[in-house]
This record gives sequence, structure tokens and C-alpha cells, in this order.
Amino acid sequence: MSSIAVPGVTAAPRRAWHTDLPVLLVAVFWGASYLAAKDITTARTVIAVLVLRFALVLPVLAVAGRRSLRALTGAQWRGAALLGTVLSGIFLLETYGVVHTSATNAGLIISLTMIFTPLAETAVTRTRPTSSFLGAAALSVLGVVLLTQGAGFTRPSLGDLLMLLAALARTLHVLAMSRIRSLQDAEALPLTAVQLGTAVAVFALLSAGTGPRPWAAAAGFGVREWAGLLFLSALCTLFAFFVQMWAVRRTSPSRVSLLLGTEPLWAAAAGIALGGERLGALGLAGGALVLVGTAWGRRATG
Repeated sequence: MSSIAVPGVTAAPRRAWHTDLPVLLVAVFWGASYLAAKDITTARTVIAVLVLRFALVLPVLAVAGRRSLRALTGAQWRGAALLGTVLSGIFLLETYGVVHTSATNAGLIISLTMIFTPLAETAVTRTRPTSSFLGAAALSVLGVVLLTQGAGFTRPSLGDLLMLLAALARTLHVLAMSRIRSLQDAEALPLTAVQLGTAVAVFALLSAGTGPRPWAAAAGFGVREWAGLLFLSALCTLFAFFVQMWAVRRTSPSRVSLLLGTEPLWAAAAGIALGGERLGALGLAGGALVLVGTAWGRRATG
């Protein structure tokens, strides 16, 4: 469950599987992160859990990138802080969303980012999307409609709507990353550290006015909750970030993106196999349409 874009250069690996496997593990961890977040978070503790999740990994990133952080210009600090503010909104929407919907729905709905981003890009650049891409987008939207209905046609849940907003916010984050000129030549490590630092600051400010304090929430955690929190921090955030940095320098960004695009499959698998969630006939059909539509959309955009 992440949206930090990591730039890189293309390099041909001698053993593709050696690079692909860690990236695929990131997709698996991200898919499972929705169930993990749902398991340890309630509507009252969302902000406290977010503070704890990112505060645990921020010192590691700050130490690893201390030299490159000092090399950032003022414009780069401001640009990264702006992205961090958007990032905080994404995680708030995603985490509140998964509290109010199933982990399966959350993972599949968020995959619409792969459709929204090219659509937004065509609007910004004033180009016309291809008919194939429009067909893929329509198929994905139909899939989400079916997915959120469960056993019958009802109003989508609050969580479904929040996850849809999170997908739109992810799109905004990607577009901002690609269009803020001052960030184009900056290294990924310090940019990510500043983004996460900004997000932690936003969450800390919000925690002062609502819900339990982070340390109070942590004091009430048992072994299960701490295991879930460490999974989200160490594997879904820190490990995922470093694998992306490592992989994009050994293979193509497109290949990394394709492997990470399997995230909704793992979200559905975790929700059904581990979380005991059930989709029903309409939900299964909708989930399949989302996966087919997003895969078709990726192919249509090259």
C-alpha cells in the first residue's frame, strides 16, 4: 500500500528472475498490507497508527540519506514537502478506507490509479486517449461498480468511496512528481525521506487534535498488533522502497511497474484466504473485470 514514485535508469540484468523476485515480493507485501492495516486499525486509531508506521522507518531513511539530504536545494525541499503533503492525504484516505471496507475491495479499487493516471495525463497534455484505452477504462469502472455491490445492487460503502478518492490522490501524486521541475534531477532517497518526514509531521499535528495519542495506542498493542505494525513499517515501507531503488537500476521501470501491478491480485488473495472475506458472484465478476481492465489499460498505454 504505497504510492511513492521512484525514478531510475534502465539496465539489462543477466538474470531477470533475480531482480523480478524481490519486486514481486513487494507487490505481495503491498497486497497483504490492506488486510494488515485493517487488522490493527480502528476508525479512532487511524492517525496514531500512521504516525507509528512511518516514524519507525523515518530515522533509517534519514541516516541512509543524510549526505544527499544536505545536497537538496531549497526548491527541492519545498517540492518534496508538497509531495509529502499529498502523500499524507493518500495514506489517510487509504487507511480510513480500508477500515470501512474489505481488504479485497480496497486493493482492487486502488488499482484504478493505473487507469486514472493516463486519463489525467491526456487531460493535462491535451491529447486524445486511444479507443483501446477508453474501452479498458470503461471495463475497469464497470468492474468497480460490480465489485462494490456484494450480493446485490446497493449503495457503495464509505470505505469504497474513500478508496476511490485515494486512487485519485495517487494520480495527483504521480502527476506532481513528474511535473515539478526542481525534482527531476534529485535522488530518490532524499526525496522519499522528505516526503515521509512531511507526512509524519502532518499525522503528528492531526493526532494532537483527534483520537488517542500514538504512544497511548502503542501501549495498548499486543503481539499481534506489533507484528502487523512492524510488517507495515519494515516490509511494506522500508523494504519496498529500497527494492524499488535497487530494481529500477537493474531492469526497466516498465518491468518493475508491471510486476508491482499484480498488487490487487495479492490483496484479493490475502483478503479471501486469510481474512475470510467473500465477494459473491457479482463481486468476483467485478474483481475480474478490474484486473482485466487495468491490464488492458497498461498495454494500451505502452
